[in-house]
Amino acid sequence: MLKLLSSSSCLQNRVHSLAPNSIRTGSAGSTAPFLRVLSSLTGFTGRNRNLGCRAFFCSDASDGSEPVAEAEVKEAESGAEAKPSSAIVSTNPRPEDYLTVIALPLPHRPLFPGFYMPIFVKDPKLMAALQDSRKRQAPYAGAFLLKDEPGTDPSFVSGSETDKNIYDLKGKELFNRLHEVGTLAQISSIQGDQVILIGHRRLRITEMVSEEPLTVKVDHLKDKPYNKDDDVIKATSFEVISTLRDVLKTSSLWRDHVQTYTQHIGDFNFPRLADFGAAISGANKLQCQEVLEELDVYKRLKLTLELVKKEIEITKIQESIAKAIEEKISGEQRRYLLNEQLKAIKKELGLETDDKTALSAKFRERLEPNREKCPPHVLQVIEEELTKLQLLEASSSEFNVTRNYLDWLTALPWGNFSDENFDVLHAQKILDEDHYGLTDVKERILEFIAVGKLRGTSQGKIICLSGPPGVGKTSIGRSIARALNRKFFRFSVGGLADVAEIKGHRRTYIGAMPGKMVQCLKNVGTANPLVLIDEIDKLGRGHAGDPASALLELLDPEQNANFLDHYLDVPIDLSKVLFVCTANVVEMIPNPLLDRMEVISIAGYITDEKMHIARDYLEKSTRESCGIKPEQVEVTEAALLALIENYCRESGVRNLQKQIEKIYRKIALKLVRQGVSGENEATEPNEAEVEQVIRVVQNTDDSKIQSGVESVEGNSHDQEIESSLESDTIKDAKESENINEKEATKTVEKVLVDKENLSDFVGKPVFHAERIFDRTPIGVVMGLAWTAMGGSTLYIETSQVEQGDGKGALILTGQLGDVMKESAQIAHTVARAILLKEEPDSTYFANTKLHLHVPAGATPKDGPSAGCTMITSMLSLAMNKPVKKDLAMTGEVTLTGKILPIGGVKEKTIAARRGEVKTIIFPSANRRDYDELASNVKEGLNVHFVEEYRQIFGIAFGDDQNSEK
Repeated sequence: MLKLLSSSSCLQNRVHSLAPNSIRTGSAGSTAPFLRVLSSLTGFTGRNRNLGCRAFFCSDASDGSEPVAEAEVKEAESGAEAKPSSAIVSTNPRPEDYLTVIALPLPHRPLFPGFYMPIFVKDPKLMAALQDSRKRQAPYAGAFLLKDEPGTDPSFVSGSETDKNIYDLKGKELFNRLHEVGTLAQISSIQGDQVILIGHRRLRITEMVSEEPLTVKVDHLKDKPYNKDDDVIKATSFEVISTLRDVLKTSSLWRDHVQTYTQHIGDFNFPRLADFGAAISGANKLQCQEVLEELDVYKRLKLTLELVKKEIEITKIQESIAKAIEEKISGEQRRYLLNEQLKAIKKELGLETDDKTALSAKFRERLEPNREKCPPHVLQVIEEELTKLQLLEASSSEFNVTRNYLDWLTALPWGNFSDENFDVLHAQKILDEDHYGLTDVKERILEFIAVGKLRGTSQGKIICLSGPPGVGKTSIGRSIARALNRKFFRFSVGGLADVAEIKGHRRTYIGAMPGKMVQCLKNVGTANPLVLIDEIDKLGRGHAGDPASALLELLDPEQNANFLDHYLDVPIDLSKVLFVCTANVVEMIPNPLLDRMEVISIAGYITDEKMHIARDYLEKSTRESCGIKPEQVEVTEAALLALIENYCRESGVRNLQKQIEKIYRKIALKLVRQGVSGENEATEPNEAEVEQVIRVVQNTDDSKIQSGVESVEGNSHDQEIESSLESDTIKDAKESENINEKEATKTVEKVLVDKENLSDFVGKPVFHAERIFDRTPIGVVMGLAWTAMGGSTLYIETSQVEQGDGKGALILTGQLGDVMKESAQIAHTVARAILLKEEPDSTYFANTKLHLHVPAGATPKDGPSAGCTMITSMLSLAMNKPVKKDLAMTGEVTLTGKILPIGGVKEKTIAARRGEVKTIIFPSANRRDYDELASNVKEGLNVHFVEEYRQIFGIAFGDDQNSEK
């Protein structure tokens, strides 16, 4: 819409007589009919005719600049010459004498004669040309509407994008994008990069003169001659005025436009009326441009009439929308008032209680089943809060806090315990059904059940399962809960950095909630669940406190009988809860917290155990989840063994499960592509199908008989037809029976997965043999290491750099940690001492610069257990003797040559078997750890237990070194 720009002083002193000479029908003192209609439209009278005001309008509705229209005072009776207006500058020569003008593009709407429009000029050359024209008393330019870019919808282009496109257009490209018909515009003022234009007359571009700035030759257009007394034109103009009057009744914006438009440039005639209606309408730019290009007055009035009629329709739609919204709002308010009155009436009649009474009744009803088991101090708090609830207003914030508090207090299972299972055999069966191996964990759970059976009641315990990922720590927790007949609840504390997650928030905070333990009790509905706290070794610590310290109270058997949550603020008995925690690295758990837990280590699975797990658990569940029947697929033992050895060497079985799922997904795709459905056995036809076949055969018989009767007469012919039909029916039945037999005997082609085609399902092998050397060279020894993923073998290599008097030194590489670097220095000293005992005259270490490297340099390594391996590697190089074949060792060494115990015996043993090691050297202090291992883990290994390094020296460099056994 166009925005009116006129000062209020001009509005107060405007002339209300608008009778132009071209429309006047009576005497000079009379009022023309057109004027009377327009006067009734604007609400003005004929007084103050001697004072006039000229107003101009901006077509940019978003512009907020001040009005530029000014009053031009004149004396009608004396015929005095009017004072010059500041809006239209008197120029010499006249506007119609300008045949070459600067072309200005208009992005949004065309400029109509008699209206003003501000535009922004970003081109400095164009701005300089406009300023120069204004200084030369020739402040005129051509304003032309910009055409839409080809292939774009102008309704989906934002104003900022359009302006940006205009600034990029120059010269010939801009000339081709301009509409031919535009407006001769007077440059009223220039403020910064804003230029105020006032339209005068229509122009048509004939040719381009120059490109920068774009200058064009124009022809001044005039309206086609028309009959001022034509009844059709008069009727059309009056219809335009009548439509404008209808719009004014509902649109205050249009009313402001018309009330200020009291006198236009020159005579107020029919063409000006058409321009006025199109200019202030909300039509799009193409429709306005069509009005601007139309020189036939009657057609222009018709186009304007269409535009203002559309405004009437838009106004009606606006009114209907506003009415619908108003009715909706009033209807909701009326319903709310009626509901409130209904509540008040029911309350007076005793038919309904208020919200507070209903809430209190609900809380008391919820508490009633456990009232006898509920502790007295909790009952006292609940009664106090219920009394407090009755005294609070329902609209107060304290009411909501109290209601939520009572909701949590009454929802907890005070004294409500589930019946536990004390049958050891039943529990053993459940644990074996879900997990293979894990003997230590199962034995500890059975001990827990046995103690509970002898005592007649069970107590809560805190058990921590530690081990590498994928060994079943989390899943065993659910099986334990099922074996004990307890409810199961799991929450992870990995990355937890807020104490409130454990202890709850204070009730004074907005959105306060209890801690995880209270939420657990509400969810499970019993006071003795099994709570699995996952990833307890990955606790965080932030500005909100230390969650590890908050867990001390929760996991302390002496304290959790009176666990205090910040939200509930009443003691809760958690002594019956069985806590099971999981961790990958026990060393990451804070010592005070670790001291409160009973740690059960779960080492990785060996190959035999993985074979059992894959065959008895993983393959079965995966086959069922993929919808494949056992007779459709066969995975050989060799394929499973190759899958474990070459693809899934980690300690757990999570990756093994992923690979098995990958195999069965490819098998399912292969079966579907072969056209094998889920039901491969042929089914017998049902009764409906049999009846349908019989019906078709009977219809066929009837049709054949009928045709036979019509064509042949006599009983003999009928008998022949019947016999032929019977033979055809029997033949069809035999054919269908043969088809059914073929379908029934059709066998499904079984998919076989063996070692040879395993790579077709899971790709190339990921792992290869861990043995780098078939025969261990001089200076190289295999060691055993422990990682969070399980055990691993690693080689330690020592090489001679240079030799000379006093050049003894040691270089270390392989991304070693500080502890491992210290072990290397100790190993260098011990190896030097041992060599002097064996060869007193040797000066090898004193005069030789050695380089010790641990392969896989991208992997960080640390720990003291490689000390004996480093010594052996240095001595092998110094004595020029390789160590015994298939030998691996581990152990920390002191400066005096003593061997200290190490950790991860099972993981390192599994790694040794995977590396095809035959002989292992362990510290003597780890003999008991090794003896507790399962027999299948130790099978085929020759283990030596040593207390000092001289024993290792005899084993590593014996007479049978590198000999086949």
